[in-house]
Amino acid sequence: MLKTSLPEQFDLTDRVAIVTGASRGIGAAIAGGLAAGGARVVLSSRKQEAVDTVAAELTSAGREVRAVAAHVGDLDDVARLVDETLAAFGRIDIVVNNAATNPVFGPLLNTDAGVFEKIMNVNVRGPLELAKLAHPHMAAQGGGSVINISSVGGIRPEPMLGLYSVSKAALVSLTKVMASEWGHDGVRVNAICPGLVQTTFSAALWQNEAIVNEFLSRVPLGKMASPDDLVPLALFLASPASAYCTGAVFTIDGGLTI
Repeated sequence: MLKTSLPEQFDLTDRVAIVTGASRGIGAAIAGGLAAGGARVVLSSRKQEAVDTVAAELTSAGREVRAVAAHVGDLDDVARLVDETLAAFGRIDIVVNNAATNPVFGPLLNTDAGVFEKIMNVNVRGPLELAKLAHPHMAAQGGGSVINISSVGGIRPEPMLGLYSVSKAALVSLTKVMASEWGHDGVRVNAICPGLVQTTFSAALWQNEAIVNEFLSRVPLGKMASPDDLVPLALFLASPASAYCTGAVFTIDGGLTI
């Protein structure tokens, strides 16, 4: 018998979440889902105007949210994001590291040190530093949840997405290290690895008919994901329903990595 009801297991009332890359796509969908679950959500993105738009939509729906422009590749911005979250809501319970970049599409031989540094700063270092800053606040209140949005490319390298795949593999490993080191503080850390999701970020892939057809031929479910497909899993990982889940890597890929 469950000690609490299923609705209570998934209830996020009074929890505070930070979602990076929340101005569109996966980040906006997850932010909306957490807010619908009762969380107070800080939406972050590089451009204030973009994240303000999402915040206005959620506010009009009765959700309690704040919009904070921050670049996760900038450590000062990351620190300010945490400070402004604490100033607005007084605590941090959930961090969703969704912001990512991929400025190059092609083989490794066509990349340079600048591209490597940019990808690693945003996709790996940013999530690490944000989680590190949130950790003591989570630990002091008995625990929290960090959700890292990786990619199936972090499990199996995707063609022409070499450095991006490397960064997402590092994020998977980072998830496991965090989970191992922070579990005794009650801080759970898990990763979600989507396949091809129909977002602006991945438009160069799904708008190319040859690429998308080849991709879908390898997907048992035969379709792309939408950002909303990721929301129930994120809600599970953010909520008490996943209280005994840490260090796990979940694929949402239509069966691509079978």
